[in-house]
Amino acid sequence: MAEFERLVEAYTRRASACPGSKLDLLMDLARICDRRVLPFLLKVMANADEAEEVRIYVLKQLRNGGGLVAPADRPVVARLIGDILADGSTPDLRLEAALALGEFVQIDGVLPNLSVVCLAHEESIDLRYAAFTSLERAAPTPECIALLRRLSNDETLGDSARSVLSAWHTD
Repeated sequence: MAEFERLVEAYTRRASACPGSKLDLLMDLARICDRRVLPFLLKVMANADEAEEVRIYVLKQLRNGGGLVAPADRPVVARLIGDILADGSTPDLRLEAALALGEFVQIDGVLPNLSVVCLAHEESIDLRYAAFTSLERAAPTPECIALLRRLSNDETLGDSARSVLSAWHTD
Protein backbone atom coordinates (compact mmCIF):
# COMPACT_ATOMS: atom_id res chain seq x y z
CA MET A 1 0.00 0.00 0.00
CA ALA A 2 1.33 3.46 -0.91
CA GLU A 3 2.24 5.90 1.84
CA PHE A 4 -0.69 8.23 1.12
CA GLU A 5 -3.26 5.45 1.35
CA ARG A 6 -1.70 4.08 4.52
CA LEU A 7 -1.79 7.44 6.26
CA VAL A 8 -5.35 8.25 5.15
CA GLU A 9 -6.53 4.83 6.29
CA ALA A 10 -4.84 5.31 9.66
CA TYR A 11 -6.38 8.78 9.96
CA THR A 12 -9.84 7.43 9.15
CA ARG A 13 -9.47 4.68 11.75
CA ARG A 14 -8.74 7.37 14.33
CA ALA A 15 -11.97 9.26 13.63
CA SER A 16 -12.79 9.48 17.32
CA ALA A 17 -9.19 9.56 18.55
CA CYS A 18 -7.64 12.47 20.41
CA PRO A 19 -6.54 15.37 18.21
CA GLY A 20 -2.85 14.79 19.01
CA SER A 21 -2.96 11.34 17.46
CA LYS A 22 -4.56 12.73 14.31
CA LEU A 23 -2.11 15.63 14.14
CA ASP A 24 0.81 13.19 14.06
CA LEU A 25 -0.68 11.54 10.99
CA LEU A 26 -1.39 14.88 9.30
CA MET A 27 2.21 15.94 9.86
CA ASP A 28 3.40 12.77 8.19
CA LEU A 29 0.91 13.25 5.38
CA ALA A 30 2.01 16.85 4.72
CA ARG A 31 5.59 15.63 4.19
CA ILE A 32 4.82 13.30 1.31
CA CYS A 33 4.70 14.48 -2.26
CA ASP A 34 1.35 13.31 -3.59
CA ARG A 35 -1.24 15.35 -5.45
CA ARG A 36 -3.98 13.84 -3.26
CA VAL A 37 -2.63 15.39 -0.05
CA LEU A 38 -4.12 18.85 -0.60
CA PRO A 39 -7.67 17.63 -1.35
CA PHE A 40 -7.52 15.42 1.73
CA LEU A 41 -6.31 18.29 3.94
CA LEU A 42 -9.03 20.55 2.55
CA LYS A 43 -11.63 17.94 3.37
CA VAL A 44 -10.32 17.72 6.93
CA MET A 45 -10.25 21.52 7.28
CA ALA A 46 -13.80 21.93 5.99
CA ASN A 47 -15.22 19.24 8.25
CA ALA A 48 -17.05 21.07 11.05
CA ASP A 49 -17.09 17.83 13.08
CA GLU A 50 -13.30 17.68 13.11
CA ALA A 51 -11.43 18.82 16.23
CA GLU A 52 -10.57 22.51 16.26
CA GLU A 53 -6.85 21.80 16.80
CA VAL A 54 -6.78 19.63 13.70
CA ARG A 55 -8.53 22.22 11.55
CA ILE A 56 -6.22 24.96 12.83
CA TYR A 57 -3.20 22.80 12.00
CA VAL A 58 -4.40 22.49 8.39
CA LEU A 59 -5.00 26.24 8.15
CA LYS A 60 -1.48 26.89 9.38
CA GLN A 61 -0.07 24.45 6.81
CA LEU A 62 -1.94 26.25 4.05
CA ARG A 63 -0.79 29.62 5.37
CA ASN A 64 2.85 28.60 5.58
CA GLY A 65 2.85 27.30 2.04
CA GLY A 66 5.82 25.07 1.50
CA GLY A 67 4.65 24.16 -1.98
CA LEU A 68 1.49 22.51 -0.68
CA VAL A 69 -0.84 24.70 -2.75
CA ALA A 70 -0.22 24.79 -6.48
CA PRO A 71 -1.13 28.02 -8.31
CA ALA A 72 -4.12 26.33 -9.97
CA ASP A 73 -5.47 25.30 -6.55
CA ARG A 74 -5.21 28.73 -4.93
CA PRO A 75 -8.76 29.95 -5.76
CA VAL A 76 -10.38 26.82 -4.32
CA VAL A 77 -8.23 26.95 -1.18
CA ALA A 78 -8.98 30.67 -0.71
CA ARG A 79 -12.72 30.06 -1.08
CA LEU A 80 -12.72 27.27 1.49
CA ILE A 81 -10.72 29.35 3.97
CA GLY A 82 -13.09 32.26 3.33
CA ASP A 83 -16.02 29.96 4.12
CA ILE A 84 -14.50 29.20 7.52
CA LEU A 85 -13.97 32.89 8.19
CA ALA A 86 -17.59 33.64 7.30
CA ASP A 87 -19.29 30.75 9.10
CA GLY A 88 -20.03 30.35 12.78
CA SER A 89 -16.79 28.57 13.57
CA THR A 90 -14.98 29.10 16.86
CA PRO A 91 -13.14 32.40 17.40
CA ASP A 92 -9.71 30.72 17.23
CA LEU A 93 -10.53 28.93 13.99
CA ARG A 94 -11.86 32.12 12.40
CA LEU A 95 -8.74 33.98 13.57
CA GLU A 96 -6.50 31.42 11.87
CA ALA A 97 -8.64 31.62 8.72
CA ALA A 98 -8.26 35.41 8.67
CA LEU A 99 -4.49 35.08 9.00
CA ALA A 100 -4.31 32.33 6.37
CA LEU A 101 -6.15 34.50 3.85
CA GLY A 102 -3.14 36.81 3.87
CA GLU A 103 -1.47 34.27 1.60
CA PHE A 104 -4.34 34.58 -0.88
CA VAL A 105 -5.10 38.33 -1.03
CA GLN A 106 -4.56 38.39 -4.80
CA ILE A 107 -7.36 35.85 -5.35
CA ASP A 108 -10.79 37.18 -6.35
CA GLY A 109 -13.18 37.26 -3.42
CA VAL A 110 -10.57 37.36 -0.66
CA LEU A 111 -10.54 41.14 -0.16
CA PRO A 112 -14.33 41.32 0.21
CA ASN A 113 -14.20 38.52 2.82
CA LEU A 114 -11.52 40.36 4.76
CA SER A 115 -13.39 43.65 4.35
CA VAL A 116 -16.54 42.31 5.95
CA VAL A 117 -14.59 41.26 9.03
CA CYS A 118 -12.50 44.44 9.23
CA LEU A 119 -15.64 46.58 9.12
CA ALA A 120 -17.71 44.45 11.52
CA HIS A 121 -17.67 46.34 14.82
CA GLU A 122 -19.42 43.44 16.54
CA GLU A 123 -16.45 41.16 15.85
CA SER A 124 -13.61 40.86 18.36
CA ILE A 125 -10.70 43.23 17.96
CA ASP A 126 -8.41 40.20 17.59
CA LEU A 127 -10.37 38.89 14.60
CA ARG A 128 -10.71 42.33 13.03
CA TYR A 129 -6.99 42.99 13.42
CA ALA A 130 -6.07 39.56 12.01
CA ALA A 131 -8.20 40.32 8.94
CA PHE A 132 -6.55 43.74 8.70
CA THR A 133 -3.03 42.28 8.82
CA SER A 134 -3.97 39.99 5.94
CA LEU A 135 -5.43 42.93 4.08
CA GLU A 136 -2.14 44.82 4.52
CA ARG A 137 -0.46 42.18 2.38
CA ALA A 138 -2.52 43.16 -0.64
CA ALA A 139 -1.12 45.36 -3.35
CA PRO A 140 -2.35 48.95 -3.47
CA THR A 141 -5.19 48.14 -5.85
CA PRO A 142 -8.13 50.54 -6.19
CA GLU A 143 -10.32 48.08 -4.27
CA CYS A 144 -7.84 47.81 -1.40
CA ILE A 145 -7.20 51.55 -1.27
CA ALA A 146 -10.95 52.23 -1.12
CA LEU A 147 -11.32 49.80 1.77
CA LEU A 148 -8.39 51.29 3.66
CA ARG A 149 -9.82 54.77 3.19
CA ARG A 150 -13.10 53.53 4.60
CA LEU A 151 -11.26 51.96 7.52
CA SER A 152 -9.26 55.13 8.14
CA ASN A 153 -12.33 56.52 9.94
CA ASP A 154 -12.69 53.44 12.11
CA GLU A 155 -12.06 54.06 15.79
CA THR A 156 -10.11 50.82 16.21
CA LEU A 157 -8.30 50.29 12.90
CA GLY A 158 -8.16 53.87 11.62
CA ASP A 159 -4.58 54.66 12.62
CA SER A 160 -3.33 51.41 11.09
CA ALA A 161 -5.28 52.00 7.88
CA ARG A 162 -3.92 55.56 7.56
CA SER A 163 -0.40 54.23 8.15
CA VAL A 164 -0.71 51.69 5.32
CA LEU A 165 -2.19 54.31 2.98
CA SER A 166 0.69 56.63 3.82
CA ALA A 167 3.25 53.88 3.18
CA TRP A 168 1.57 53.28 -0.19
CA HIS A 169 1.71 57.06 -0.85
CA THR A 170 -2.02 57.26 -1.47
CA ASP A 171 -2.96 59.90 1.09
